[in-house]
Amino acid sequence: MSYATEQGILNGQWNAAELACRAAEQQARPSVIHKPKIYIDGDQWCALYGDNLHDGVAGFGDSPEKAMLDFDINWTKEIT
Repeated sequence: MSYATEQGILNGQWNAAELACRAAEQQARPSVIHKPKIYIDGDQWCALYGDNLHDGVAGFGDSPEKAMLDFDINWTKEIT
């Protein structure tokens, strides 16, 4: 006797595909691809790609995760 229904199998496949898509999106983030250095700067975390703040790209936040998210946003900003 089988407990797996066709709909249950399809739902499982859909969920697996959704998780794979989310994982691929995370792997495509600039902070994952470029691996900026992360360190404490004053009272915040800094994620820095480059030699310094003037010549590189940086993100700041109250946690390493928030600094990486800010880095991802700043990576796509144009120079003004």
